[in-house]
Amino acid sequence: MKALIQSLPLVVLLLVSACSDVKRGEGVGKYGMMADNTPEYAAVMFVASIYRDENIDNALALSSERMARLLNNYRTNRNIQRHLFNLLYDTVEINPDSGDSVGRSEFSDSAKVTLFLSGYYQDDKIDELRTLQLIKEKGSWKVDKIEADMFL
Repeated sequence: MKALIQSLPLVVLLLVSACSDVKRGEGVGKYGMMADNTPEYAAVMFVASIYRDENIDNALALSSERMARLLNNYRTNRNIQRHLFNLLYDTVEINPDSGDSVGRSEFSDSAKVTLFLSGYYQDDKIDELRTLQLIKEKGSWKVDKIEADMFL
């Protein structure tokens, strides 16, 4: 009985630490396991920062010099959504196109990533595609250009 009482604090500590809500970074990709050094990760994080963040700071960090100038011209996330993406959402889910991804991106200097955007704006469901052109600057992937859906 004495051994059980002595081990009780350890059991309680393990249970409390197992149940604690540790905030981790948001996963990207279908199962939240996309590597953070890929162009797909940079593209998803760029678009997510435009649609979910309060300001454009994270988007600027993921932008090439050319894209950063454009973002600074529009100044707010809503203006960027309206003018650069031509697409407004109240809530949005962003997924990269996983098809046709052959090769290894660590040896390339540029990439095109197609993103599926699905969400709601004023109770209307909107599904769209956007293609982002990325370049590698100092070992990091940066968004350089946003293209509209090529199938329209």
